[in-house]
Amino acid sequence: MLKVSGLHTHYGLSHVIQGIELEARAGEVLGIFGRNGVGKTTLLKTIAGWVAPSEGQILLDDERLDGLASDRIARHGVGFVPEDRRIFPGLTVEENLDLGLMQTTGRSRADQRQAIERTYARFPRLKERRRQLGTTLSGGEQQMLAMARVMVVSPKLMLIDEPSEGLAPMIVEDIFAIIGEMREAGAIVLLVEQKVHAALDVVDRFYAIDRGKITVSGNPRDEGDRERLLQAITI
Repeated sequence: MLKVSGLHTHYGLSHVIQGIELEARAGEVLGIFGRNGVGKTTLLKTIAGWVAPSEGQILLDDERLDGLASDRIARHGVGFVPEDRRIFPGLTVEENLDLGLMQTTGRSRADQRQAIERTYARFPRLKERRRQLGTTLSGGEQQMLAMARVMVVSPKLMLIDEPSEGLAPMIVEDIFAIIGEMREAGAIVLLVEQKVHAALDVVDRFYAIDRGKITVSGNPRDEGDRERLLQAITI
């Protein structure tokens, strides 16, 4: 279980996250919605340890993550797919996946190979291009590689920032289907996404953020909740 309590984050004097509280259980996808610049990405970066919180607690399976370095948070089972994907230049698809495996320790080479083969089974296009430089892939393939590089270690919690940005609708469907598979595997997924209508079909619950605070939460299958969400993020 993920539990975020009284979370505050500053960039200098700018108070970006202002007392956010949220919870998520294993096998649950949470949608994080809001206009640009309201704190959605900062929330994910704070949970991942890319930005230090100024106050509050982040618990994953009753272990505190707030205050830990990002590499230690990753070893606790947290994976982050940033909006800019961060594909390593000069490395092949498979070498990018190998770097993802470095988040965990104590795996034999045979276990690592099995993890990569399981990832290729989920992303067959990446297997076809495993010797190709990651930065030469199409935008959709780079997004798949960014997700695969995190998923190769089977994280407990996956933070995904704007996965559909700049992608064709068919590729977006594939990305959201993969997120659904992660739910089935028991992972917690926090999804920040601007294509709200499409994302509502894959999330189990949602939160709307405005000026660093949660303003609306609800069930995407409840018409009243959906309407309140859409009003909150379009004002």
